[in-house]
Amino acid sequence: MRDADDYAAWLRLLDTPGVGRDTARRLLAAFGSPDRVLSASFNALKGVTNATVAGALGKPPETLAARLQAARAWFDAEPSRRALTLGDPDYPPALLQTADPPLLLYVQGDVSLLSAPSVAVVGSRQPSAQGADNAREFARRLSDAGFVVVSGLALGVDGAAHEGALAGSRATLAVVGTGLDRVYPARHRALARRIVERGAMISEYAPGTPALPENFPQRNRIIAGLSLGTLVVEAALRSGSLITARLAVEAGREVYAIPGSIHAPQSQGCHALIRQGAMLVESADEIVADLQQRPLRSDPPSVQASGEQDAPDGPADSVLEALGHDPVSLDALMARTGFGAPELSARLLEMELDGRVARLPGGLFQRRHGA
Repeated sequence: MRDADDYAAWLRLLDTPGVGRDTARRLLAAFGSPDRVLSASFNALKGVTNATVAGALGKPPETLAARLQAARAWFDAEPSRRALTLGDPDYPPALLQTADPPLLLYVQGDVSLLSAPSVAVVGSRQPSAQGADNAREFARRLSDAGFVVVSGLALGVDGAAHEGALAGSRATLAVVGTGLDRVYPARHRALARRIVERGAMISEYAPGTPALPENFPQRNRIIAGLSLGTLVVEAALRSGSLITARLAVEAGREVYAIPGSIHAPQSQGCHALIRQGAMLVESADEIVADLQQRPLRSDPPSVQASGEQDAPDGPADSVLEALGHDPVSLDALMARTGFGAPELSARLLEMELDGRVARLPGGLFQRRHGA
């Protein structure tokens, strides 16, 4: 997204007090675009949300001017800096298959990597020496096997995973909980520069956003959603890594865990995941072999076996017909329609904004009554 006015409308909508992701989706479904939401009447807005939010949408947030200035300075500094909305052709198709994709995604680096087959590697911020070595070695092997390694730039396992991926032949993606004009933790500044050179940094938070504790659990759904599978290297029983694993399961992705000593607190989370059905792995080759026998969700099938596309006036009707009236996954719709993931996701988004399709938890879609 390069248009300054379009971006300003998106930022104003998402920065409005009381407008979370669910509210923003309802508003976009009702009015079609951020600028139409912001130009709607109070009564029209109140029909979709409550009076408090409707009133707040009528005036720009006090911080908007400063936030826009910070964002524009960030965009102007490097041509590789982008903001992607759900309808952008470069928006990662794997995220579109999740229940809660970011409405606006900031990227610095190689945006094409967001659509490449990837594996998340996560774990403790205070790993054992062996745990850090495992993260580094598994990530290097996954990188050499052609997978982009996704992690969160945190201390410990995350940092080791990024380093291992950079030592391999592929790239790495860092999903962060701040604006991309900041690096947290600060000691990873040099690592962040290397990631931008070989991969990309990703955030749903606008430039200028500081390190707020509540943002880091939210970014975990992006780590899990971008990836075909999530490897947990070391984790305590109550940790963010287990949240990422749970989100991976909810998105229909694979979960892998490395076992450890029964006496080590860092191993208890991995052992719990294994008991719950995660695949126990002792080498990266086992992950590679498991994923190679599964269809890569980021590789869309051919549009149609016959090579013919739907007529221009009928694609939405064909997707609605394929939806039926029960909840259905994107993979099932791809099989029914013959469309690839990016094309089908774009059509579903259009119908969601038109109010004809609802996005449900677990990456499912359902035709709305009357559509």
